[in-house]
Amino acid sequence: MEGANVTTVAKFILMGLSDLPEVRFLLFLLFSLIYLATLAGNITILIAIGTDVRLHNPMYFFLSNLSLLDILCPTITVPKMLDMFLSGNKEISFASCVMQLYFFIDVLGTEIFLLAVMAYDRYVAICHPLQYMAIMNKRLCTQMAAGTWISGFLNSLLHTSFTFTLSFCGSNEVNQYFCDIPPLVALSCSSTYTSEMVLLIVAGVLGSSAFVITLVSYIYICFAILRMSSTKGRHKAFSTCASHLTVVGLFYGTTIFTYVRPSSRYSPNQDRVISILYGIITPMLNPVIYSLRNKEVKRALKRVISQEKFTARSED
Repeated sequence: MEGANVTTVAKFILMGLSDLPEVRFLLFLLFSLIYLATLAGNITILIAIGTDVRLHNPMYFFLSNLSLLDILCPTITVPKMLDMFLSGNKEISFASCVMQLYFFIDVLGTEIFLLAVMAYDRYVAICHPLQYMAIMNKRLCTQMAAGTWISGFLNSLLHTSFTFTLSFCGSNEVNQYFCDIPPLVALSCSSTYTSEMVLLIVAGVLGSSAFVITLVSYIYICFAILRMSSTKGRHKAFSTCASHLTVVGLFYGTTIFTYVRPSSRYSPNQDRVISILYGIITPMLNPVIYSLRNKEVKRALKRVISQEKFTARSED
């Protein structure tokens, strides 16, 4: 690249969460436990769905995609964070920063689209129960899931390209524990107008579209639940959607706050807290939310755990 797009920064310094040695060790223990819990919870969900034929339906197909995303999301950022806590090495190469940003935005975008698809799935299941399996057939589910991953890929490619065509010729200290768009844009020594407009418009349109699909789906669902004559039926229908609504509230709220706003409102300290919520805490909570609110998943998890115990005893 030439002219204004020449990049003179060869590496970035991730400022992380703390420089105090005693605090860094405590944070290492805390985030190690969170990361391990995230991996254990989501892998268990994947095993439960994969091994129980009663869970081989559209709802759990999409849930398995969500669990996979919840494994990938912290895996992109947390290992480097843990290394920073232990070694104190905050450097990340330019190429590694590009890759980290790309994969992180890819996973975030895919999850935003997937949550909208899951809302539509619940709408069909509750509002059109007799036609559910005919509408949400295997082919459509596969196409919808593939569409979310492809959309996430293209969305991330666009944002990553615009972010790294900026010039970085001054400070290389990223006010975050990973490479993210707002702190990188804040470092640029060239005009960020185009990059910011692309972020605001694309993130706004895509985020709003996914939110509208989710909102409209649940408005129809609420009307359908209120029309049910059976109290037990209303409770069961609401229970199947409550976990999804909890995830949507946590994820949409934090991601929209971070990406759909002008750079003038960028706050490094606030962004660190918010990014921990959607990038680390939410992936850990999702398996807990779904397993606690869903009897079928709880039964499948119990079978997986009991099988593991039986296998361990047999080996002994």
